[in-house]
Amino acid sequence: MEAATRGERLAADLDRWLTEVTFVDLDTDEVTALVIDSVVRWAEAQGWRVYRRAPSVLPLPPPLEQRHSVLDVACARPDGPPVVVEVDHTDRARTVRKLHAEADAGRIPIWVRWGVGRFTAPPPPVRMVTFEVTRRAGPAGRGRLHSRVGDRPAPAHSPGGGTVATQPLPIPLTELPGAAEGPGKGT
Repeated sequence: MEAATRGERLAADLDRWLTEVTFVDLDTDEVTALVIDSVVRWAEAQGWRVYRRAPSVLPLPPPLEQRHSVLDVACARPDGPPVVVEVDHTDRARTVRKLHAEADAGRIPIWVRWGVGRFTAPPPPVRMVTFEVTRRAGPAGRGRLHSRVGDRPAPAHSPGGGTVATQPLPIPLTELPGAAEGPGKGT
């Protein structure tokens, strides 16, 4: 299978995986960490060896050119070239350069861009997976908060931060107190 086709297929598969990720009122660092964790789970579900903060082939700019940049996620696959994934909420030219250097080294590069939209696709062979969120101003000192709640619109506010969790509902009583006495005969 041609590398471009493999890259498109893998990016589409990762995109489908990420559609299930929802949360309410996370800050920028929390969203990035959650998306990276989700990418790791996707790769592990494929049976691949997964490395976080793996060394990139791209050296850092001077004066640190003896050191290498790192990748958010790198995956060793038994059935094809490695896959590398970067996760960003901003449009970073350095990320594109890093992913192109990885492609030149024979890896399949995927860029997960998250934010409120206006994503500009990078030049091939880098494949972009977009992860759209909503944002609002958070409480003083917390900065902007981001939410992603699937197909439903994001809430205008949330009483607390963190991921969306189901709330247990009380089990309704089958017999209300005084109901045995009949209507109008209780206290």
